[in-house]
Amino acid sequence: MAGRSDHAGDEPPTLAPVARPGVSLPEMPEELRERLRALVREIPDFPREGVLFRDITTLLREAGAFKAAIDALVDAYRDAGVELVAGVESRGFVLGGAVAYLLGAGFVPVRKKGKLPHVTISAAYALEYGEAVLEVHADAIRPGQRVLIVDDLLATGGTARATVDLVERLGGEIVGIAFLIELADLAGSRALGERPHVSLLSF
Repeated sequence: MAGRSDHAGDEPPTLAPVARPGVSLPEMPEELRERLRALVREIPDFPREGVLFRDITTLLREAGAFKAAIDALVDAYRDAGVELVAGVESRGFVLGGAVAYLLGAGFVPVRKKGKLPHVTISAAYALEYGEAVLEVHADAIRPGQRVLIVDDLLATGGTARATVDLVERLGGEIVGIAFLIELADLAGSRALGERPHVSLLSF
C-alpha cells in the first residue's frame, strides 16, 4: 500500500520525487482550481483590523470540492513513501487526517501549547497578527520516518517553519509540506528554505 514502510522484497523502494517548491499541482484542471478558489470566503478585519481572513469552511462543506482538494494533495505525494502526516492545529487536522488515511500513513497532531497530555517539545513562532507556540509529543516521530506536513494556509511561514523545526528535532525526514492556500504576497515560502512544498490555491 502506498505510503507504508513495510514494503515487500529485498530491494528498497524507488520513491518518486515530490513536487518542486512553490508550484501548484499541475494535474488539477484550471476550471476545478477556479471553482475551489470561488468557494473560499473572504472575511475582512478578522481576527483583527487590517487582516483579510481566508475562510475555508465554505469549501469544506461542499462534498465534491472537499474531495477534489484532498485527492489533489494525496496525488502530489502518493509515491513519496510518506509514513506519517503531521497536521497543524486546527484546520490542518481536517485536511491532514484525510490525507493520511488515503496515503496509508499515520497521523501526528501538532497542537497549540498546553493541549497535548504527554511529554512534548515546543517551538515558538510569529503569525502575521501575533505570536504563539506549537507542541508535539516527544515520542510522536521516530528518527528517519518520512513525514508530510499538512496545513490549510501558508502566510508568513511562521507556523510552517515551527512545525518543520519540531519534526526535524525529532529526527523526522520531511518529504514535503502541503497547503490548501498560499498567500503569495507574504512570501512565506522563504521560511521553508529548500524544503519542497505544494499549494493548491494562490491568492
